[in-house]
Amino acid sequence: MRPRGARVGSAARERAKRIRDTGIPEEVNVRSKAFLARGGASRGSFLALTTREADLSALSDWFGSGRLVPVNDIAVDLGTANTLVYVKGEGIVLNEPSVVAVNKGSKRIMGIGLEAKRMLGRTPEGIEAIRPLKDGVIADVDITELMLRHFLKEVTKKRIFRIKPRVVVGVPSGITELERRAVRSSAMSAGAKAVYMVDEPMAAAIGVGLPVETPTGNMVIDIGGGTTEIAVIALSGIVSNTSIRVGGDELDRAIVTFLRKNYNLLIGEPTSEAIKIQIGSAFDFGEEREMDVKGRDLVSGIPKTVKVHSQEVRECIQEPIQAIVEAVRRALEITPPELSADIVDRGIVMTGGGALIRGLDRLLYHETNLPIHVDDEPLTCVVRGAGRILDDLHKYRTVLVP
Repeated sequence: MRPRGARVGSAARERAKRIRDTGIPEEVNVRSKAFLARGGASRGSFLALTTREADLSALSDWFGSGRLVPVNDIAVDLGTANTLVYVKGEGIVLNEPSVVAVNKGSKRIMGIGLEAKRMLGRTPEGIEAIRPLKDGVIADVDITELMLRHFLKEVTKKRIFRIKPRVVVGVPSGITELERRAVRSSAMSAGAKAVYMVDEPMAAAIGVGLPVETPTGNMVIDIGGGTTEIAVIALSGIVSNTSIRVGGDELDRAIVTFLRKNYNLLIGEPTSEAIKIQIGSAFDFGEEREMDVKGRDLVSGIPKTVKVHSQEVRECIQEPIQAIVEAVRRALEITPPELSADIVDRGIVMTGGGALIRGLDRLLYHETNLPIHVDDEPLTCVVRGAGRILDDLHKYRTVLVP
């Protein structure tokens, strides 16, 4: 039978090795040699001391990670194309496509978010990739609830203590009461304690940092995947707004239709989105681009590649682009004259993924003669604004939709 001291030394060595494998600093070996050189009692006693120090350091890091603090305030931008989640005190913690892959027979979820988006146009007969939001509103309540539940679980899964959070959701300003109830019901069923809603143009304005509570007029254009929201904001309210169900998805569909009619080429949504991002533009810069596009020939049924020019893409998306320009004009026409004077001075702020379309800001300037400003991170404006509302709920309570 081994003496007690030998057992303690052996256990300490094993624990020290296990902790060292998970990241004990290299200086442990140096300190070990120095300790023994000074006449330290034994290698085992030093390892026991080192192990205790490592345990305390790991415990301190664990407490400092915030896992003990429950997530009680969450902001969600439930977009047609992407869903973003903001946690109070942490910032944006999730940015995933609003896509769910479902097994048609068992209705089992096969993938959510980026994993499901990779399946778009590639699924076998038994699996369907669904976008549960259409034109900015919920088209499939059950699938949206499952998606929201998954995203909220992803945000809170590392927490020791879990409580039902308060949730602020950005919604299009032009949706009906029935569509609002669908959003509220989905969020509550997904595990929210209370649900507040804010109009997306208002959230975008707050996210950009505009002084929405002042009497000064601020104009925001939020171009998302399914809708375009144009609003003039003053005194924490929307004075005039125009909402049209035209957005990035409409541009994608226009590109698909153009290639089918002119090249007899059938392409999917991911390919049309890639064309829009790489060579799409709303205004003639004098710099043209081209891109090789792969798809299926509608005549022969054989895959083929065609070369598409940016000028062709610009012409084919003119119809939805002009719809956005007309909506901006309508919003300006119904704006009170005093606020119109403010807009002349301050200009218009563009947010949303559609703001990234090359030349759209220049086209709007050409059509309105007003300064156009594009935010540095237009994709996250709405969720950042909803997050600021959470950070100061007392100040921004009046902007929430009942």
